[in-house]
Amino acid sequence: MTVDQIIALAVLVGVVGVLIHGKLRADVVALAGAAVLLLLGVVRPVEVQSAFASPAVITLAGLFVIAYAIELSGFLGLLIRKASDLSKRIGAAGIWIVIGLCGSVGGFLNNTPVVVLAAPVIRDVAKSLKMSPKRFLMPLSHVTVMGGLLTLIGTSTNLLVNDMARNAGQPVFSLFEITPVGLCIALTGGLWMYFISARQLHRSGEKEEAEAARLEEEEALRLKQQARREFRFMGFRLPRLGESRNQTDGSGDGSLGDLELFGAGDRPFRLRPALISMGVFIAVIVAAAVGWVPIAAAAFAGAVALILLRVITPEEAYAGLRPEILLLIAGMVVVGTAIEVTGLAQQGAGYLIDIIRPLGPLGALIVFYGVTLIATELLSNATVAVLVTPIAVAVANSLGVDPRPFLVAVMMAASAAFATPFGYQTNVLVFNMANYSYMDFVRVGVPLNLITWATAMVAIPIFFPF
Repeated sequence: MTVDQIIALAVLVGVVGVLIHGKLRADVVALAGAAVLLLLGVVRPVEVQSAFASPAVITLAGLFVIAYAIELSGFLGLLIRKASDLSKRIGAAGIWIVIGLCGSVGGFLNNTPVVVLAAPVIRDVAKSLKMSPKRFLMPLSHVTVMGGLLTLIGTSTNLLVNDMARNAGQPVFSLFEITPVGLCIALTGGLWMYFISARQLHRSGEKEEAEAARLEEEEALRLKQQARREFRFMGFRLPRLGESRNQTDGSGDGSLGDLELFGAGDRPFRLRPALISMGVFIAVIVAAAVGWVPIAAAAFAGAVALILLRVITPEEAYAGLRPEILLLIAGMVVVGTAIEVTGLAQQGAGYLIDIIRPLGPLGALIVFYGVTLIATELLSNATVAVLVTPIAVAVANSLGVDPRPFLVAVMMAASAAFATPFGYQTNVLVFNMANYSYMDFVRVGVPLNLITWATAMVAIPIFFPF
């Protein structure tokens, strides 16, 4: 190994190790790794500059501003309120309609504000229908994440894989090119959640509610006996049952499931900003879909247009940028560039090829998806995309097949973080809000990972032949 390869590998191992440790912010870790690589001359300043000006970063920045404008207009909150009214009329089926709506929206907007707005509504509607919120909140998170697989802009991971593939000399993906595969996975996963997982969660919720009711009765009995003793021996009045207890629903406990911690909430609907924001958003999608302009240019122009049209102020636009995500991606692109330019990606692909070559292209795709899936449960999506995308291209080239099926597999697997509550931010939100256990996610997420894995292995070769 060359000196540059040793340095790049050491930085990579250090970044991954610190990310797994989880004590430092992911964006700070990624930027620190990029700084070390730059200082030691493994990457050049021009390569760092290109990472911060990459199409993925520009696209996400523009889309974040547009999505924030839609959120500020109250349009998203209005949709969720209307859907919740329907839920109250038709019961559990209405809640599933809300979840499906959130999944569809997740294909175009960042899924965190979607879940932030929808989760408290679904929780309260479920309680009003005498149902456990556990039955619905995890499916809300998972379905919204699967909705991000529907389009190239559905998740930052898709854009990052597309950007890394472009750097490796591959043609870029169009906006809806991955939609057939993502739709197959989302429909299969959604149906599995509806018919199988929701029942598991319902039983778990019933057990928890029964235990809570038992504890409530024991506490009530204890209070009543204590009150009678006070009344009999000390002359105090008999207190009302439960008046000394704190009657709260836990929604303001300061946990990550608290809505206020996300800086988002339901906002009053304003017609003009909503119409203009949605008009600009649709124009961006159409312009990119028909190939008039690249998606990065369309998103950037759309964000600037919203400021010029006074739909949002420059300060609000900056507030919606979410720099922690943009800087994380830029830093990881620098790390990925170092892996590519030093030849580490090619060497890693060589070792992997020796193992999977006898399996043929389909067998290689199955193993590759599984490796990416496992890595996603341990690392951030951006880290996995940077690590795996160059290897995907090298593996496909060595097998003499089109790299596109392997790149699509990376996009799908890198977002399929279902088996742990910490694999995705929306999972953390519902984990606290519904008081799930870690094993609730394992029991639901592992089968869901396997089902979506199998679906992807059928769909990818159909829509992206080798």
